[in-house]
Order: sequence, then structure tokens, then C-alpha cells
Amino acid sequence: MLSQPSGRSLSAQRTAEIGVRLALDAAPRDVAAMIVRQGAAVAALGAAAGLLAAITASRMMSSLVYGISPRDPGVFGSMTVLLFVVAIAACWLPARRASRLNPLEALRAE
Repeated sequence: MLSQPSGRSLSAQRTAEIGVRLALDAAPRDVAAMIVRQGAAVAALGAAAGLLAAITASRMMSSLVYGISPRDPGVFGSMTVLLFVVAIAACWLPARRASRLNPLEALRAE
């Protein structure tokens, strides 16, 4: 786990942040949406970088694929969308759990 200069893990810092937001009467739905939005931004950057890398490497892949063009837009598009949806789901599940966090317990753990 990553360690921050304060000595607390990134997960502990996020738990405390979410606890403070909930204690200050933020709607759990808004907290979950914030977490998913931040994860989606990172996933979009990763998808764009991966798509550029795949297009760049398509010449090397041309000998490995049969029956389709090495730069088939359908394959590139569908795989990008599929991986983006998986990334959003991977963000949504912890966000849902975090939005149900008891603010008192989160702040006490800090």
C-alpha cells in the first residue's frame, strides 16, 4: 500500500476524507458519484493512452490477426468501451461501500 508523508496510508486518508464529508452532511449519493467521477477520469486517460498504444502497435499485430484488419475500428472501439465499463464498475463497488460508511467510525479510526 502506498504510504503518504504523514505516515497514513492512502486508503486511511480517503476513509477520513469520506467520513468528514458525510459528517458535514454530504449526501451519500454525492460521495459515491465523486468517487466514481474521479475513477472515470483516470480510466478515460488510461483508455486513451491504451488506444493510442494499440493503434501504434497495430503494424506489429498484423501478422497475428486473421480475418480482420489490424486497425479494425469495431474491435478497437468495442474493447475500449468494454474496458472502460469494467473500470467504472471497479470504481462503483468501493464507492457504494464508502457511501454507506458511518462518519463517526471513520473519524474515530483516524
